[in-house]
Amino acid sequence: MALSTHRLVRNGDTLKRLRRNYGCPVELSLDFVGGKWRTVILAWLKEAPHRYGELRKRVPGLTDKVLTQRLRELETLGLIAKQPVGRQRSTHVYGLTRRGESLRPVLDALYDWGAAIAPELKIRITPRPSQDSR
Repeated sequence: MALSTHRLVRNGDTLKRLRRNYGCPVELSLDFVGGKWRTVILAWLKEAPHRYGELRKRVPGLTDKVLTQRLRELETLGLIAKQPVGRQRSTHVYGLTRRGESLRPVLDALYDWGAAIAPELKIRITPRPSQDSR
């Protein structure tokens, strides 16, 4: 899917334009994939494709409304794709697209940094189990 990123970015239900000029590539990157929930969703999808309910269980602090909005934003940005599972039209799995896969090293670096800094800050990381690991 060709996406003109300077024209369209979803921000909740409001569409906004990306600026044509940025002072730093990090600023553009954060405008594009920034936000706590987008990055967390991408990190889980980096591990494996997930169904909506699986993502919902892995991120319990996220409401259904916000999860739906963020998934739509990530689809609009071309970072994830929603694929039907089997012949059931109502069941879908979300996975990274080629553009989303290009974020893998960034997501890995964020994961590694968070894991390294957590003990220093006396913070415990307790990942949520997937539905398959019950």
